[in-house]
Amino acid sequence: MAAGAAGTGAAPGGAASAAPAARPLGDLVPVPASVRPSGGPYTLTARTRVHADDASPEALRVAAYLAEVLRPSTGYALPVTDDDGEGRDGIRLRLSRGEQALGEEGYRMESGRQGVVLTARTPAGLFHGVQTLRQQLPAAVERDTRQPGPWTVAGGTIVDTPRYAYRGAMLDVSRHFFTVEQVKRYIDQLALYKINKLHLHLSDDQGWRIAVDSWPRLAVYGGSTQVGGGPGGHYTKAQYREIVAYAASRHLEVVPEIDMPGHTNAALASYAELNCDGVAPPLYTGTAVGFSSLCVGKEVTYDFVDDVIRELAALTPGRYVHIGGDEAHSTGHADYVAFMDRTQAIVGKYGKTVVGWHQLTGAVPAKGALAQYWGLDRTSDAEKARVAAAARNGTGIVLSPADRIYLDMKYTKETPLGQSWAGYVEVRRSYDWDPGTYLPGVPQGAVAGVEAPLWTETIASSAHIDQMAFPRVLGAAELGWSPAASHDWETYRQRLAGQGPRLEALGVDFHRSPQVEWRTR
Repeated sequence: MAAGAAGTGAAPGGAASAAPAARPLGDLVPVPASVRPSGGPYTLTARTRVHADDASPEALRVAAYLAEVLRPSTGYALPVTDDDGEGRDGIRLRLSRGEQALGEEGYRMESGRQGVVLTARTPAGLFHGVQTLRQQLPAAVERDTRQPGPWTVAGGTIVDTPRYAYRGAMLDVSRHFFTVEQVKRYIDQLALYKINKLHLHLSDDQGWRIAVDSWPRLAVYGGSTQVGGGPGGHYTKAQYREIVAYAASRHLEVVPEIDMPGHTNAALASYAELNCDGVAPPLYTGTAVGFSSLCVGKEVTYDFVDDVIRELAALTPGRYVHIGGDEAHSTGHADYVAFMDRTQAIVGKYGKTVVGWHQLTGAVPAKGALAQYWGLDRTSDAEKARVAAAARNGTGIVLSPADRIYLDMKYTKETPLGQSWAGYVEVRRSYDWDPGTYLPGVPQGAVAGVEAPLWTETIASSAHIDQMAFPRVLGAAELGWSPAASHDWETYRQRLAGQGPRLEALGVDFHRSPQVEWRTR
């Protein structure tokens, strides 16, 4: 059965019975590349064991994670073992380096009456397979108290690999600060939908959120407030490492952003010498943009950039450092180009790959750099053409069109949170577009992936994140993972309807869009 067909048949309407049948194979988000139902279902019981049959530490960690997820709701012991599980009732996790077709993140799930076998080349692939297994179980499996079950997985085979290697979500912790625990909660939510990048917007006019030993006032003073004048906050280096490690345990790579040369009032307020006139401005708690700029002509500016990037790169094991570059309205074009040339070289010096907002293409993107496009349908043809030309010259493109997947845009004019400068973005609009053909003139091979940003001018709590990110971030996840041929609003909205009870079980108070007939179980 093709992926699209699996989605179509997987979402029957109406309430389920007290002992529902197994969820149809492929009734999940993102929809898998290949779904072939066959044979009888597997039901977890008190005898079920979780086997990591190559005894590798990586496979054992994924197995332990799976057991940890399933134990509270099932009430089963689910012991984790390092035997091969052959011929035994249970769930087997297999790392097989020879499975070249599964790539770096793909997996195969085979289920039948005797058990479930998850196979992957890499731990990331096994982890993504576990998310599929979770979604094939009843939604109540996500609850943290014992539930009645039964815990049944439909029989058949799923073979699944992602369309794009970059599938991200951004959290702006600068406009409003979010604690380590709040960020971890969002990481867990994103991991369920196979998102693999967490972009943290760590600095802006309203707050600097990461400790820098060589410039300590950035965090203690520049991070002391937020939009509206609240207390703000920042991450110590130990706390940032904790976030990075937690994300890695869920196979998400943290992409830290220091936005420059604009969006820098928190830094300018902290250190007078970063200003061209040597006078530090006051801290800023409003929401205007484009008024601040580092002093591009001063050598101390590059000492500052070098120190910040050096310390941040040392804390960040991932490949990327994001240098912002958008809305630098107070920086002249020649100064902007000169600043970006030097800043990109600094990022490269510390072994990282540059990511910048798509205004980076107005300078000269470094070799291998990614440009993150956040324009709108109404963005000028000239600006789109400039991005396309950079893509044809080797710059990778991450797509984050603001009028499609900016998660802070209001759903409708009645939405109490969010903004509307990019328009209203209901669930269908956020899903119903193709990253591969979105920007004219951009070769499909230049599209690195998609990312759904959540700016936080109006977002101040985890409850706010829930309302604005969910369910739209699920659509972004599917656009990034699933084959282009499977993208169809009507089948997606049926599968999305089945995610409602799962999000509720996880305690996510999501937006109940009237465009979706949400299921109750």
